[in-house]
Amino acid sequence: MPSRPRLQMSLAIEPLPLKAPFAIAGHRFEAMPALVATLTDGDGHRGRGEACGVYYLDDRPASMHATLDAQREAIEAGIDRAALQALLPPGGARNALDCALWELQAQRERRPVWALAGLAPPRPLPTAFTLGADAPAQVAAGARALAQARLLKLKLDGDAALDIARVAAARAARPDVRLLVDANQAYTLQRIEPLIATLSDHRVELLEQPFPRGREADLDALDCAVAVAADESVQGLDELDALAGRCDVVNLKLDKCGGLTEALAMVARARALGLRCMVGNMLGTSWAAAPAFALGQVCELVDLDGPTFIQADRAPAVVYRDGFIHCPDEVWGGAVAPRSAADAAASVPSTQVPRP
Repeated sequence: MPSRPRLQMSLAIEPLPLKAPFAIAGHRFEAMPALVATLTDGDGHRGRGEACGVYYLDDRPASMHATLDAQREAIEAGIDRAALQALLPPGGARNALDCALWELQAQRERRPVWALAGLAPPRPLPTAFTLGADAPAQVAAGARALAQARLLKLKLDGDAALDIARVAAARAARPDVRLLVDANQAYTLQRIEPLIATLSDHRVELLEQPFPRGREADLDALDCAVAVAADESVQGLDELDALAGRCDVVNLKLDKCGGLTEALAMVARARALGLRCMVGNMLGTSWAAAPAFALGQVCELVDLDGPTFIQADRAPAVVYRDGFIHCPDEVWGGAVAPRSAADAAASVPSTQVPRP
């Protein structure tokens, strides 16, 4: 049996400054650095993956880079996606490499990733556009500025009076849109009651991650007419079962679960448990949004506005139009002709971190 072809792995950390600071409960971001992993084979095929990691688990590009570099020998020997699942735990490092392997396979087989995954040809998806946990007047102005949005998501910070004012301001500014809110673990069961009535009054459809990770049992006592989603409470496939009956929606992010491979398995398991699926993002460029867009084809809710926050996106990039996101195959994961070794070397990002 012929041996698998060797791969060459290039790793780069990119700073990805944001257009403006972005505030959520307990955090304020001015940049969202990302790790880019690029795999090339001897025939000129290439695969790319971008991951920002999971900041609240201290999963960051520098540690992700170190994780992949430590496994360089196993990876460059010709790893595949099944072997990667066993080699690395969920998180940003596995996501970057998993996505690179999907695109590499697409180039080798001359079939786009969506076809490899057994999905229908992709369609544009209505996506949420997110507003940070800012002053209510700023939230209202932001809602009006997002004129194309059909779905808005508001970040809350746990100050019930201020959060209620944010929801009211957004709804007054945009009576036409669907509205979601995301507390990012900011509430306790004892403090959330004043907010709950406001959500129904202002036609909010979803309350995301109201309680801290580890306090999922508190959802059992939550009296809420609005659908509840888990985000930080579900990192990977092995955490889905515990959420059945406790929430309505699970927010799947490739950086959390470690790539498109596990995310697709999570959708199948969530369906069996009666849970709806949402695909989210940790910001990032179009290279991060593209594989999540493929996952979004089988999700009920889509929150993939990450590239809109980044100062400089990729080219070509995902397209936002009339509240929808579309990702042409040429952005990532398309079936393209193999490239020469010189072209492959020239495409390595200039911010590449040298191998220790």
